[in-house]
Amino acid sequence: MTRPPRRGGLLALLFACWPLHAFAAAADTCTPTQRTLQLDAPAFAPERVTVDVYLPGDYARSSRRYRVLYADDGQDMPAVGLVPTLTALCHAQAIRLPIVVAVHMLRDRMGTYGLSDRAQRRSLSADTKYGPVGRRAYDYSQWLATRLVPYIDAHYRSRRDAASRSMLGWSLGGLNAFNLGWQYPAVFGRVGAFSPSFWLAADRGSDDAVERTRLAQRMVDRGPKRPQLRFWFAAGTAEETSDRDHDGVIDVIGDIRDLIDGYHAADGFRLRGLRQLGYSVNPDYAAQPGRHADVAIYLLPGGKHQQASWAKMLPLFLRWDDGGGSR
Repeated sequence: MTRPPRRGGLLALLFACWPLHAFAAAADTCTPTQRTLQLDAPAFAPERVTVDVYLPGDYARSSRRYRVLYADDGQDMPAVGLVPTLTALCHAQAIRLPIVVAVHMLRDRMGTYGLSDRAQRRSLSADTKYGPVGRRAYDYSQWLATRLVPYIDAHYRSRRDAASRSMLGWSLGGLNAFNLGWQYPAVFGRVGAFSPSFWLAADRGSDDAVERTRLAQRMVDRGPKRPQLRFWFAAGTAEETSDRDHDGVIDVIGDIRDLIDGYHAADGFRLRGLRQLGYSVNPDYAAQPGRHADVAIYLLPGGKHQQASWAKMLPLFLRWDDGGGSR
């Protein structure tokens, strides 16, 4: 079992600024309670899906409805510090707690996390050096958006509009979170993608071929804009050393920027990005967390492709997702 990482920075500041007597008094309303479900997903039978539902501490004594944050890789929540992060932010009155629905990965994580074409009812899979990715992405995304969301709405006091539903993920789960927002904008109004795998490509024969055939960037290029959909992208500055186009920017950051700003090859080949579709962009969320924009980018100095870095990104995303500093 992965040991939960130490958390400093924002969380330490939040705890330090909150009086101990107030912490004790508010603990029952600020600490989420967890329920674990085993749900059927017919396309993946006989395997069942484990889902952890984290209810706000005041859920039992309240009659109000709550925003819902769905997340891939639900098994990682202890390692990224979900509960203590939510509790600390609640104590600081930085957010109102949402319901969090954390979906554990299926046995075939590489097969289920990926991109899909909802209109054509098919997965957009890619061959990689690790093996094929996304062969069952359509089945998984369709189940989550059309089966899991209605189940949660039927069993919990959730707010049932897209603006009150968010999708979160990291790595391949971040790619899938983007896919769910893009393919189901009437279901999800916000997307958080940490270290997203936007490098997946249809042709990996050369670095230039990868640049031109990256699947997520091509998906955006085909548009159109989803007017109510908003994005929060994050990456660590030390996730890798790879730099396909030799521009001095590591690929994980370059792939995010190309998806946002568009891709322009020296020979004139172009792919439109979110900006060209009409999305407004905050290119430096760390410097301007209060700037209103449809798309925000956060770069974690020294951040690596691991749970400890995603734990540091999480409190900033949760504040953005709640609307703090972004409305």
